[in-house]
Amino acid sequence: MRFVLASLLILCSAAFAVAAEPRWTLSFTLDNQRIEGTPLDWTEQHAYLLSRDGRLYDFPTSQAKDARKSSPNFRGYSAAEMRDRLSRELGKAFEVTHTGHYLVAHPRGQKKDWAPRFEEMYQQFVHYFTIRGLAPKEPEFPLVAIVFPTQQDFQRYAAAEGSPMGTGYLGYYSGRSNRVALFDQQGSGGSSNANADTVIHEVTHQTAYNTGVHRRFAATPRWLAEGLGTMFEARGVWNSRSYPKQTDRINQGRLRDFKAGLSQRPKGLIAELVSSDRYFEADAASAYCEAWALSFYLAEKIPRKYCDYLSLTSRKATFADYPSAERLKDFTTIFGADLKLLEAQFLKFMSEL
Repeated sequence: MRFVLASLLILCSAAFAVAAEPRWTLSFTLDNQRIEGTPLDWTEQHAYLLSRDGRLYDFPTSQAKDARKSSPNFRGYSAAEMRDRLSRELGKAFEVTHTGHYLVAHPRGQKKDWAPRFEEMYQQFVHYFTIRGLAPKEPEFPLVAIVFPTQQDFQRYAAAEGSPMGTGYLGYYSGRSNRVALFDQQGSGGSSNANADTVIHEVTHQTAYNTGVHRRFAATPRWLAEGLGTMFEARGVWNSRSYPKQTDRINQGRLRDFKAGLSQRPKGLIAELVSSDRYFEADAASAYCEAWALSFYLAEKIPRKYCDYLSLTSRKATFADYPSAERLKDFTTIFGADLKLLEAQFLKFMSEL
């Protein structure tokens, strides 16, 4: 066993030293579960492996048992295979609907209420970036979304997945599992509009990370990811064919909150926002508004550069740090070094909305 693992470690190290492709499949047992996937990073101490269902496994290398190379190639599960696995995992209370790119697990009898929303949102996301010259790629894995009937069910699932969610959370996209999870707010006393907003925001994250707009397992700046998610909350962004006016692309709630905080807004905030994620930790509500406002300004006024910046950040190395100095350098490389001028133009634009 020690010899087999050592040999596999050499294979992994050689593969990473030369190139990321072609990828091969490793089969092993971890915590009494048989797993098949392709190594993303593998050292004597620690391993990262992408499984055939798109999940990331992160574990001490010594915990892998009975490891063997099961295929010289790697491919994800088919939609049919994923559907069967989801059905077994979630049980008879759920129905799994395949829509093209999505597998949506929802309470039985609610196919029309949920399944079309996810596929439509995916198609609108691809359309938005395609017409701006940033062609998203096809996802490697079927995209999975799970709709729970109650908030309590949602919270239990999130906790079991290692992502405990408080009562303020309506849904989330997990980069680790590559799934969206949410609950039926209408059935829990909320509104159908709240359901739609949650789907739009979380599917934006999921689609971005699966089509190359963002890169999974790389350090995407949080303002960029959340700015994109909040931009798509506006109907003129997620449904630009039906709502082509700029006023439809404005997230009115974020705009109101942004303008309400202008009197307390620190000068030079753009440099702080793009250099690190600390602003989200210090004042999350303001950070979301700022992220939306800056993203909206860049997407509306200089869309080519905005797409160039998305492309640049999506090429960052996986599992690597993205220090503040490098973040700032990348931003100024695309948008210019005069951040005072950029901030003045940005604030003028926002004031006129």
